[in-house]
Amino acid sequence: MPPDLQLVWLVTRRELKDHFRDWRVLLPLAILTVCFPVLMNEFARAAVSFLNRFNANLILDRLVPFSILIIGFFPITVSLVVALESFVGEKERGTIEPLLCTPLENWHLYFGKLLVGIVTPLVASYLSIILYLLMVSQQALNIPSSLALLQLFLLTTAHAILMVSAAIVISVQSTSIKAANLLASFIVIPVAILMQGESVILFWGNIEVLWLAVVGVLILAALLIRVGISHFQREYLLGREIDVINLRWIWRSFWGYFRAGTTSLLGWYRTAVLRALARLVVPVLFMLAIALVGVWMGYDWSMDNVPGILENAGPDYQARLSEQAFLSPEILDFPDRISAPALFMHNSSVVLGILLAGLVSFSVLGILVYLINIGLLGGVFGLFQILGLPTTPLFLAGVVPHGVFEIPALILASAAVLRIGVMLVTPQTGKSIGEVVIELLADWLIVFIGIVLPLLAIAAAVEVYVTPGILLAFLREG
Repeated sequence: MPPDLQLVWLVTRRELKDHFRDWRVLLPLAILTVCFPVLMNEFARAAVSFLNRFNANLILDRLVPFSILIIGFFPITVSLVVALESFVGEKERGTIEPLLCTPLENWHLYFGKLLVGIVTPLVASYLSIILYLLMVSQQALNIPSSLALLQLFLLTTAHAILMVSAAIVISVQSTSIKAANLLASFIVIPVAILMQGESVILFWGNIEVLWLAVVGVLILAALLIRVGISHFQREYLLGREIDVINLRWIWRSFWGYFRAGTTSLLGWYRTAVLRALARLVVPVLFMLAIALVGVWMGYDWSMDNVPGILENAGPDYQARLSEQAFLSPEILDFPDRISAPALFMHNSSVVLGILLAGLVSFSVLGILVYLINIGLLGGVFGLFQILGLPTTPLFLAGVVPHGVFEIPALILASAAVLRIGVMLVTPQTGKSIGEVVIELLADWLIVFIGIVLPLLAIAAAVEVYVTPGILLAFLREG
């Protein structure tokens, strides 16, 4: 074994010995590991009896995989206490100082405790699932295929890594076990909501999408591990005794960074806005590349799926759809049906949605929302081509006039969200994770207020009052 891995294993072995001596952790975990599969088996028996009355074979086929997903989740939640007190627990017990004074590097300590936090719940989850499968094999229920079982075990593993990684981050940043346990709800509840979505996919029987869920959860877990290691500071663990929410300091720090020491709007643009834009050069290039991929994906999906949809809709539907594109007297009434302020608020809410999705996923979900929005352009382009319309001129007349303002605004806002995720997983010497978040949110707001909102306002006005006239003139000529 390489020397570094030996040091990690040294920490892991110490933690295992410590936790397996604590009956308060082992007894509830053992009871849940044995009893919960029995309860789920009784639930399955009752569900089979009920569903057989209605010949609900589809639900019956999905019942065992769904039960496996739930059985694998509960032992993880119970044993999460092991990860939650990994660092802060040792601090309260007074055993953290000798550990931090060892010549072990930060990542040795972090991965040693992370492995213990992951192995303990996974062993319990695997045992529960195997016990449940043994019970199911004695009943008239279909056991999932080997591939489906592999997928469910991987999904359980991904959930364990994600939850434990988040718990370790909380343990590093907390000052007491009580605070860490209270913050555990911010782990369990989001993962429970995530599992609801996975359950829907499971009952749909969409195996390919479930594989994407496994990959997505593992990516989030890897980002959480990176965040934990990036912001792990030994002095921070030893020096902090209590957390105090200092709203005055938070506002002062945020406002000072947002103003950038300026006293006028022009000075703010010259200093704060230009500085924020300079930091977005590389993220903007990434977002442009993602935009190209999104447009291509939207176009490819449209070309592959829309012809079949139109064919199933009836032979006259495509011709009627093409005719309606040129019979457009309602275009001039567009300002009466949709106002510029309403369109501006809608586009602004999309940008805010990208931010919120990015904040809870280290920018991953935010970029996904951006990809979907930008991919609609490719989908519409493909639809026009399938309908036999003059695609390029129609795009130039109907999209470009307001798109030259709206698309750059979307790219800049999404690039700022991407930077938030990147900086959170980048080591920031001398700064706490709270200080980093405050600065990143101030940077995003500078871009949002200084550049994005004006561009969206112009785009909304152009889309309502200018684009319809240009589009109508083109259609009349056509």
